[in-house]
Amino acid sequence: MAALLGKRLASMVVIILALSAVVFYLQKISPLDPVHAQLGGQASASAIAERRHALGLDRPFLSQFWSYLTGLLHGDLGTSYRTRRPVSTDLGKFLPATAELALTGLFIALVLGAIFAFATTLRWKGSAVFRFVLLVGASTPAFLLGIGGILIFYRNLNWLPASGRTGIENAPGGPTGLLTLDGVLHGRFDVTWDAILHLTLPAIAIALGPAVAIGRVLRSSLVTDQRSDYARTARAKGLGEWRILWKHILRNGIGAALSMTGLQVGLMFAGVLVIEQVFSWPGIGQYVAQSIPVADFPAIAGVTLLLGVGYVVINTVVDLLQAWADPRINV
Repeated sequence: MAALLGKRLASMVVIILALSAVVFYLQKISPLDPVHAQLGGQASASAIAERRHALGLDRPFLSQFWSYLTGLLHGDLGTSYRTRRPVSTDLGKFLPATAELALTGLFIALVLGAIFAFATTLRWKGSAVFRFVLLVGASTPAFLLGIGGILIFYRNLNWLPASGRTGIENAPGGPTGLLTLDGVLHGRFDVTWDAILHLTLPAIAIALGPAVAIGRVLRSSLVTDQRSDYARTARAKGLGEWRILWKHILRNGIGAALSMTGLQVGLMFAGVLVIEQVFSWPGIGQYVAQSIPVADFPAIAGVTLLLGVGYVVINTVVDLLQAWADPRINV
C-alpha cells in the first residue's frame, strides 16, 4: 500500500506540473499584454518597460516559468486585471460557495446512485418507477433541470428559493465559509436550514447525471458478483440476499463504481459552473463568467488550475480507495 501511495502521489505531482506548464504557456501566447492591462493603454514607453522588468517579463522563458512555479507553491496566482486584487484572494472569497455546492451535489449523487443500484439489484417494490424518474432526470441537461426546478418549486409551489446561498442578511461568515456548517458552529440552525433549502435545487440539478452513471456501474458489478461461486455458497449457508450483498458482494464490486465516481467529478465541476449562472450562486462560476468577457487571464488561469488540481487530487483519493477495497490492486 505504501508503494502504491508513493506512485500515486508522484503521478499527481507530475500531472499538476504538466497542467501548470500548459496554463503558463497559454498565458504567454495570449494576445493580451499584462503590462498594458495593468497600466492602461495611455502608459508611456518608459513606464511599460519599467513595469515589464518589475514583473520579470523581460527574462528568459524558463526563468519566467520557474518563477511562476515557485509563486504557485506560495499561493501566488497573479493579480486579476478586473478586480485588481490577487487571484488567490478572490478565489478564497468565491471558493467556499462552490465547494459547498459541489460537495452537496457529490453526496446526493452517491446516495442516489447507491439507491439506484441496490433497488434494481434487489428488485425493491417501486424500483422501476424510481429508475425511470432518475433516468429521465439524468437525460435532461443540468441547466434545463435547474430552470425547470425554479419554475415548479419556486414559482408554482413556493417550496424552495430560486437564487443565492441564503436569504438571511446576518449569516455568519466563518470560520469554514460553508454556511451549512458555520450555522451549526455558531448555533444558528436557522442559517443551516436556510442554506440547505438554497442548496437543494442546484445540488440535485448537478447530481442526477453522475448518480445514474455511478448507479449503473455499481449495479452491473453487483449483478455479476451475485452469480459468483462465493455468493452461491453464502446462499447455501442460509444467508439472506441483503446480507450477502452488503457483507460479501459490495466490497468486491465497488471498485468500478469508485472509478466512475472519479470520472464524474470532472463533469460535475463543469455542471457547477453552469448551474451557478442559473441560480446566481456566488461561486467561482460567477467569478470566471465575469472574467472571460474582459479577458482576465490570471483569473481564468487560477480557476483552471484550481479545478484541475481538485480533479487530480480526487482521482488520486479514488485510486487509493480502490486499493483499500481490493488489496489485489498494487500497481
